[in-house]
Amino acid sequence: MLKRFSISLEEKLLKIFDEHIKARSYSNRSEAIRDLIRKAFVKEEWMSDKQVMGVISLVYDHHQHKLQEKVTLVQHDYHHQIVCTTHVHMDHDNCLEVIVVRGKAKEVQDLADRLNALKGVRDANLAMSSTGRSLH
Repeated sequence: MLKRFSISLEEKLLKIFDEHIKARSYSNRSEAIRDLIRKAFVKEEWMSDKQVMGVISLVYDHHQHKLQEKVTLVQHDYHHQIVCTTHVHMDHDNCLEVIVVRGKAKEVQDLADRLNALKGVRDANLAMSSTGRSLH
């Protein structure tokens, strides 16, 4: 069931918000507001160390001495949090590893931090998500 409510914003903030809506192709303000609220609650779940899901993406130089071995060792330390991984050869020198993770937020963040800290990792990103069960 949908409930209608109204909000008041300063004109400048509303203009910035409308630009945000247009840039992301939202059909209306309500959809954009719902997404912002959901994102805030997902962030809250992560901050309160609840059960979460996410995706860790790593770009690294596969010529870096023993880096692939180190990435694998770290992943084995967190095998209960890893759902699956995909390895892509980007070019002659670079690999992309995508790791789907599930577990307590702190453990997942620790895994992402350990992988990011490895010498030779050029880029690392953790996309945080959750089931959103608390939002239904």
